[in-house]
Amino acid sequence: MNRRARSGSRSGRGRGPRTAGTMRVVPGLDGERATPGWLLDELASAGRENLDHAHVERYDGKMDARGAEEVELLRSWGLDPSSVVVDLGCGTGQFALAAASLCRRVVAVDVSPLMRERLRRKRDEADITNVEIADAGFLTYNHAEDPADLVYSRYALHHLPDFWKVMALRRVRAMLRPGGIFRLWDIVYHFSPDEADERVEAWCAPYGNEVDGDWARWEMEEHVRDEHSTFTWLLEAMLERTGFSIETADYSDDGFDTRYLLRSTSP
Repeated sequence: MNRRARSGSRSGRGRGPRTAGTMRVVPGLDGERATPGWLLDELASAGRENLDHAHVERYDGKMDARGAEEVELLRSWGLDPSSVVVDLGCGTGQFALAAASLCRRVVAVDVSPLMRERLRRKRDEADITNVEIADAGFLTYNHAEDPADLVYSRYALHHLPDFWKVMALRRVRAMLRPGGIFRLWDIVYHFSPDEADERVEAWCAPYGNEVDGDWARWEMEEHVRDEHSTFTWLLEAMLERTGFSIETADYSDDGFDTRYLLRSTSP
């Protein structure tokens, strides 16, 4: 059978001359830079709540990142006064500010201007001088100077679809020193697809309508419907493929909350 490529097909045949791609300008620690037009817009993918002023102002009252506990845990994995830390998707900086009391340098990275402003106020009120705040995301933050000893990310990676998770994980691996630690804490589904309906309903069911001091049911539903949490068996394959060994993995009983300690392996 004679197969002809259709005009405009994805094979590239039948197209006219190539043209220059579109570019988008994004900010960074070292000034603005251009990114290709095909790169995911992380601000547009940040989640409605992280761009909502009222949500950001009440965030610390409804979400406890257990920053001090996390710092103590990570001390046992080598975190010390010489450490360089990058907090990706730092939000209001609960972990970043806790880590600053121990570490030499902390870079707090977030795409949400509201989250960054809230963190900036908290940092300045506490007179903390070793926390840098970067307007960037997983796909656009460019780490400079000494490699990171620790990259931290809590409830942020799920904003990226799976293809972009892989791209983000490659970049995390690149900013870490050999043998460096990646602490990843996120909503990751640790159950079989056949259980999904029952598990998701059970996860949402306990919540009411109030958003102050707790999460509302509609916020939990929004997470499952609109954001990009994935299954542990998919994410763990991504982690290993992008250069991480899984040192520990803690799964919550309900199958939603997962905490990893990961080590960067040799390139």
